[in-house]
Amino acid sequence: MYGPQPEERFPLAAIDISKVEPRFLRQQVAYPTSEPPGTIVVDTHNRFLYLVQDGGMALRYGIGVGKAGLEFQGEARVGRKAEWPRWTPTSDMVAREPERYGPLAGGMEPGIRNPLGPRALYLFQGNRDTLFRIHGTTEAWSIGKAVSSGCIRLFNPDIIDLYSRVPTDTRVVVLQSEPPMDGPLGAPMSAITNAGQPLSM
Repeated sequence: MYGPQPEERFPLAAIDISKVEPRFLRQQVAYPTSEPPGTIVVDTHNRFLYLVQDGGMALRYGIGVGKAGLEFQGEARVGRKAEWPRWTPTSDMVAREPERYGPLAGGMEPGIRNPLGPRALYLFQGNRDTLFRIHGTTEAWSIGKAVSSGCIRLFNPDIIDLYSRVPTDTRVVVLQSEPPMDGPLGAPMSAITNAGQPLSM
């Protein structure tokens, strides 16, 4: 799942996941919820994003949560999707670190150094852009952690996978107050299938 992706517009190298906690790798888990299949649920506290599926299951992705990701709670929708998006730092970021972000105030072209990575989902409430994003990252080490900037970041292969599964207008629920988890939530499908093998993603 995390190997090289040479077919991308900007070819992506493999990700070293040797130091990543296994629970933050993409996997199918049991996830009882009242949310209908197709809903994205973002659990910022426990650093997970769920794509709800049928039968009490979900695809679970590990996430990194930036400052902006802790400032939004509630419901939204995917108002726009972008492959290899441009990125523009906020005015607050430019004011806070003018030497770093000042030269980028006009925006940064797509590419492997772009902080949004290869895909971005832009969340809206009605027709209003919430400025909340679900996107890739240039800092794979940040998955599972709280980070200084950004919204909700996924491993680049994971945001590519999620992007391919959700259409525009997908419902998104962002939770900020879930109880902490000491270990993984739910049982990976490999633990409950008869064959004992993980399902392909």
